[in-house]
Parts: sequence; structure tokens; C-alpha cells
Amino acid sequence: MKRERPTNLAIQTMALPITAYASILHRVSGVIVWVALVVLLPLLVFALQSTHNFSTLTSLFTENFLIQFIVWGLLTALGYYCLGTIKHIIQEFGYFEELASGCMISRVAIGLGIVLSIVIGVWIWL
Repeated sequence: MKRERPTNLAIQTMALPITAYASILHRVSGVIVWVALVVLLPLLVFALQSTHNFSTLTSLFTENFLIQFIVWGLLTALGYYCLGTIKHIIQEFGYFEELASGCMISRVAIGLGIVLSIVIGVWIWL
């Protein structure tokens, strides 16, 4: 008995649906948010100890482009993570579970994530 098996399993040649990209982005942004908490929570404690510490962090944030860029990336990851979570909650309630509607809500989540990223960038740099 001869079995027909796939011969090309190279992942880079397979096209993933938009729902897979939305899921991967959600997981990556979640990892970024949790890793960022390791740095941001001690900074929060440092800033809350005195007004001098707070003003030091504020001046560092307003004068250093690299720190602004890092904060922009972290806030973008947090924003997309929140949008992806809302998308998953909506789907848990039984909406947008079919392939076509699931692709649509994934496109909406990614699109809103891009818009939110732009808004965060404008807020930080203006």
C-alpha cells in the first residue's frame, strides 16, 4: 500500500491566514509586555520614592530618543496585546468564529494596532 505524503513541508513556502498572524502578534506582544514589567516596575518604585527621582526619570524620558523609542515600542506592544485580548474575548462569546468573520476581526485588530501605534508615537514625540 503506497501512501501519498506531502513532499514540501518548508514553512516559508506556506501561506498563513491573517488569523495566524494576529495570534502570533498577540503572543509576541504578550511576551514583550511581561518582560517589560521586569524593568518598568522597579522604575515605578524608583520614581515614587521622591520628587527628585521622578523629575530625573522625566528629564531622561524627554531628552533621550532611544528611551522614547523603547517606551513607544512597549506601549505599542501593550496596546496590541489589549486589542488582541478584546478580540479573543469577543470570539469566546461566540462571535466571529467562522473563517471569513475571523479574518475580518483579525484585520480590524491589526489595523487598530497600527493606528494605535501611530497615535502613541504622535503622543510621545509631539
